[in-house]
Amino acid sequence: MSQTMFSSSADGPMLNMQGQGVARGIAIGKAVVMGAAALDVAHYHVADSETAQECQRLHDAMATARAELQSLVADLPVDTPRELGALLNVHSLLLEDPQLIEPVSRLIIEQRYNAEWALTTHGQTLLEQFATMADEYLRERGADIRQVIERVLRVLAGSPVLLPDPALLDDEEALIVVARDISPADMLRLRDRAFGAFLTDLGGPTSHTAIVARSMNVPAVVGLGDCRRLVRDGDVLVVDGDSGAVLVNPSAAILQEFRQLQQTIESERRALARLRDSHAITRDGERIHLEANIELPDEVGAALEAGAEGIGLFRTEFLFMGRRHLPSEQEQYEAYAEVVAAMGGRPVTIRTLDIGADKTLDDDIAVATNPALGLRAIRYCLAEPELFATQLRALLRASRHGHVRILIPMLTSLQELAAVRLAINRAREALRDSHGGQEHNFTLGAMVETPAVAIAIQPFAQALDFLSIGTNDLIQYTLAVDRTDPDVADMYDPMHPAVLSLIAHVIRAGKALGKPVAMCGEMAGSAQVTKLLLGLGLKNFSMHPQQLPDVKNEILHAHFDELHQTVLSSIAQGTLFSDDGSFGNAFDAQA
Repeated sequence: MSQTMFSSSADGPMLNMQGQGVARGIAIGKAVVMGAAALDVAHYHVADSETAQECQRLHDAMATARAELQSLVADLPVDTPRELGALLNVHSLLLEDPQLIEPVSRLIIEQRYNAEWALTTHGQTLLEQFATMADEYLRERGADIRQVIERVLRVLAGSPVLLPDPALLDDEEALIVVARDISPADMLRLRDRAFGAFLTDLGGPTSHTAIVARSMNVPAVVGLGDCRRLVRDGDVLVVDGDSGAVLVNPSAAILQEFRQLQQTIESERRALARLRDSHAITRDGERIHLEANIELPDEVGAALEAGAEGIGLFRTEFLFMGRRHLPSEQEQYEAYAEVVAAMGGRPVTIRTLDIGADKTLDDDIAVATNPALGLRAIRYCLAEPELFATQLRALLRASRHGHVRILIPMLTSLQELAAVRLAINRAREALRDSHGGQEHNFTLGAMVETPAVAIAIQPFAQALDFLSIGTNDLIQYTLAVDRTDPDVADMYDPMHPAVLSLIAHVIRAGKALGKPVAMCGEMAGSAQVTKLLLGLGLKNFSMHPQQLPDVKNEILHAHFDELHQTVLSSIAQGTLFSDDGSFGNAFDAQA
């Protein structure tokens, strides 16, 4: 939840803003505020005789915007973050999408709207549809629509991309970009400028700003709400990418404190980087496995650079979004095989398509009453057997290059699991007919992300090769709280006793049955709760590559057996937390 507070200091008023930290680190510098093409445009009717000309003006603007993006992709410098090329291609494809172009043209022809009015009217409809999506990653893709529309509006208005004031770029201070949102194309232009952090009014942990900022190792805070309106060019900013706090024009004393903290963090980062090639082993000799979450094949390099021992979660939605046609078996196979081969024998966990009921992949809108509880993830795949079969064949073919762990999201019944196994067997038979009798190197697991599966975990653990706890959804469903809803986001509590009890129950069941249990939700990447998770018995963590060093450092200084005994005893006695909300005595000896 974004918050803004004013306080006073000896140097005058200080503004304290709170957003969501999505890329870690401390940044101190001067604000440069980016303009944006407003979606509030002129509304007027054109004459019947001018509608064809107005449609052509729209199509010409879209063609120009598409050519700009394609030119940027063609001229990408070698050191450009690899995520940017893929994101630019998504925007280029959207500008060719009939679902964007044709309804806008109809509004011009049938309603005689001017091009800008028609474009923003249809864009608002699309944005509302994306806003209802259950999956946070897919909900964030509504930003693609908005950014593409803003780019076309700039072309229609003859306006350039509104970057920070060049007069500020020669300042010796680090520059902190403040924007309503930042498109991939704008981030590419910004990469050649000196900057220390990104701040945006919009966005979440899976927004483009977050993805690219993490890949560039630059602090970022998103979801600030009114930052671009309240901050002025040249304001001195302190950005804490860990807590999501932003201070505007702090006192000299506060600045000095953060400069010292910044130096300490940078020193710690250099020390942690030296741990990359060391194993994560606790003080009492317990081997812990640390893996990485990725969304794009190009992120494998960052995972290996951070010392990941495998890929604990490879999200496949990137292959399906922002396009007119479903990816072919060959296209999917090449993407999966690229990751498997790059990991050089390390295991790769690939999650099957996790998309919600609110938008089908053939562009037929079917908004569910409650998308989070609708036909999403494995339910959707089983309802679309050819789509699922195509992905399974691609995954099985990729497993010939290394160990693939097929991960099923949102599994809630043994009947679904039986249907999945049947689909896999049919895919194997089809491959025997078309690709010969090559062996497939895969295991089958499921996400534990609903209370139903977590409570009744034994039969699922018996029937599967491994389990992976998805804490993001598990917390949401257990507490009936949508963490992206600002009205209740403060109630989203990973430390709730019910959540911890479910996690402990799943880990115990996995241990009793000899089945590995991993965690790939955001809790796994939080160094603040690493010892708690060790105490719950967790031995397999997967997180964003940037988070690996901090978590590994916590593990190296922990005593697994002591934590495990203390935490389980504290949970049973209800004494895990002290009155002030801290972890009580469970971690005092290892602090």
